[in-house]
Amino acid sequence: MTDRERQKRRSNARLAGRLLLMAAGSFAFGYALVPLYDVFCEVTGIGSRDRLTQAAVVEAFGPDVSRTVVVEFVSSTPGTGDWEFHPNVASMEVHPGQLYETTFHARNLTGREIIGQAVPSVSPARAARYFQKTECFCFTPQHFETDEVKDMPVRFIVGRDLPTGVDRLTLSYSFFDSGRFARQGAADNG
Repeated sequence: MTDRERQKRRSNARLAGRLLLMAAGSFAFGYALVPLYDVFCEVTGIGSRDRLTQAAVVEAFGPDVSRTVVVEFVSSTPGTGDWEFHPNVASMEVHPGQLYETTFHARNLTGREIIGQAVPSVSPARAARYFQKTECFCFTPQHFETDEVKDMPVRFIVGRDLPTGVDRLTLSYSFFDSGRFARQGAADNG
């Protein structure tokens, strides 16, 4: 074997080692991304599904009646016409620190029994930590019989410490058939 061939083999071996190191680093970064995202959400108070779906505790202080905040309610059913889903009221004027209740209307239009799941979001994102639900249909999957209709409650409090520049919040729910993805996966694999 000539010097040139040995040098080329060493060069190829170094390149292969670097590529393996880069692949391992990419895998480690991807693996660490989920816990890093959770830490980011915990620090900033935004984007955490756990925080959005946990029941809040009613504050010991009374409501701030000197301040009014408008809470808008929005709904969507991503990608299907299998649901009738909407808020029963479009918006409410609330006082921070006071407990309120509203309902969302849902109807199963699939022609079969299904399980629905709601995914909430609050905007603006910087105000999400101040919107606290004490009861919500989003906490658990909802079972629907064929053509069943439900008015599902949401009890909430807008925190007294909501920044003064925020006078409007939007509570949005995406409602979907949670079993649909399982059925699609089974059909794709079967």
